[in-house]
Amino acid sequence: MTNVLNVITSMDPVYGGMCQGIRNSIGHLDTKTIVSDVVCLDEPDAAFLGKDDFNIIALGGKTSSWAYSKHLLPWLNKNISQYQVIIVHGLWQYHGYAVRKALYQAKRKNKDTPKFLIMTHGMMDPYFQKAPERRLKAIRNTLFWKAIEKKTMNSANGILYTCEEELLLARTTFSGFTPQKEMNIGYGILPPPPKNLTDIATFKARHGISPNEEYILFLSRLHHKKGLLNLLNAYSKGLKDDIMLPKLILAGPGIESEFGQQLYNLVAHNSFLKQQVKFIGMISGEEKWASFYGAKAFILPSHQENFGIAVVEALACKCPVIISNKVNIWREIEKGNGGLVSEDTEQATFEALKKYITLSQNEIAKMKESAYNVYLDNFTMEIASEQYIKAIVDVSL
Repeated sequence: MTNVLNVITSMDPVYGGMCQGIRNSIGHLDTKTIVSDVVCLDEPDAAFLGKDDFNIIALGGKTSSWAYSKHLLPWLNKNISQYQVIIVHGLWQYHGYAVRKALYQAKRKNKDTPKFLIMTHGMMDPYFQKAPERRLKAIRNTLFWKAIEKKTMNSANGILYTCEEELLLARTTFSGFTPQKEMNIGYGILPPPPKNLTDIATFKARHGISPNEEYILFLSRLHHKKGLLNLLNAYSKGLKDDIMLPKLILAGPGIESEFGQQLYNLVAHNSFLKQQVKFIGMISGEEKWASFYGAKAFILPSHQENFGIAVVEALACKCPVIISNKVNIWREIEKGNGGLVSEDTEQATFEALKKYITLSQNEIAKMKESAYNVYLDNFTMEIASEQYIKAIVDVSL
């Protein structure tokens, strides 16, 4: 049996993909083979804790944008030798540095130390260093890379990636990146619940969608990198051109942010958009699955997307996807005809919407089945777990 410690800044579901990926992967592992704990810096009394079937140690005390906590290093120093493998999830914050330091201190005392893996979750993507709106953050990351993160990354026994595209992009971002081992372990989700027509009807009624009315679904954070400005401008153009676009449902957290308010005002002051676009906030559970099953398509025209769990959730619900080629799993979707893939520009997003709307019912029916097959062939938890276990076993030897 292998004891694995996952270290992450937060397990709050509001942060989306990274913590959801941990929940998906741990929940599908055979506990006779691998026992997984999670240590995070959320406050111990956080409302979302206590609902998982695995052990989460919430240390609290997180301060600053670096997510420093005075509790983490002492806890690691005390407990790190209980594990055979430690996986740091994400970059650019204190937890990776703390793990490296704890391992160094343990080795100096001749203690048993676990193998050290880092899962970047797309945070080595060159987009983050090139995007104009991230200029100051890019400078910060460059300085942090030279001072701390390069040593942390290069000291790890292996770097884990969710797809080949992420692995290849990571090699191009910073100089001096010489990983000991690179492993594409894939990513997957558990099967969704069966389609429930009552849940779909309830979802539509709750959000002002008529029973027979079609809609296109966006489900993710309201963030600049998701391509939402391009999406709304493309939608506005289509509606002005009398293209019969269905209602656009924007589901996800972030409406209270500066960017969220920019989107809200854009819709509110556009006579075309305010009739066809609805912000419904974060949804989960039965409501989330109903939104996928009931949608004509799922759309995510991101400027950068490491994996896109929501994209795979849509595929698993036989919901075709309209995505940009900056979503790192676009090749699998394009190859399997699980949806439409375009550039991450306003015009390309418009053309993709226009093309999808003109598909015949028979073509859409075929694409629905193809979307599901893309999920089965690439993104089930059986496939992902097999690759994850292999990586753990290989590094443990």
